[in-house]
Amino acid sequence: MTLYGGIDLHSNNNVVALTDESDRIVYRKRLANDARRVLEVLEPYREAITGLVVESTYNWYWLVDALMAAGYQMHLANTAAIVQYSGLKYSDDDTDAAWLAKLLRLGLLPEGFIYPQAQRAVRD
Repeated sequence: MTLYGGIDLHSNNNVVALTDESDRIVYRKRLANDARRVLEVLEPYREAITGLVVESTYNWYWLVDALMAAGYQMHLANTAAIVQYSGLKYSDDDTDAAWLAKLLRLGLLPEGFIYPQAQRAVRD
């Protein structure tokens, strides 16, 4: 089984969603912003996860850095370029996380560049 992950990141929490090839949600949960906790919940799925998407919010560095250090293939979503889903009555953090995973699976994710840590001070 191949899994795709989307993480809707906020200031003090995040929602992790893992979906399979048919968009079935295998795992979804709101977590505190703690890298150890995120890594802990992803560990049982490690071998199946083909990639993880994090929104390019003001605070993405800590999470992307921790997940990359753990060996995950990371993608940074360009939130300004993402086409919102149509046909839904509402959206929330759970649907946003699953949507990021779906865009990754379909190869439609507009990505931002993950600058190496040494270059971020110059960029910022």
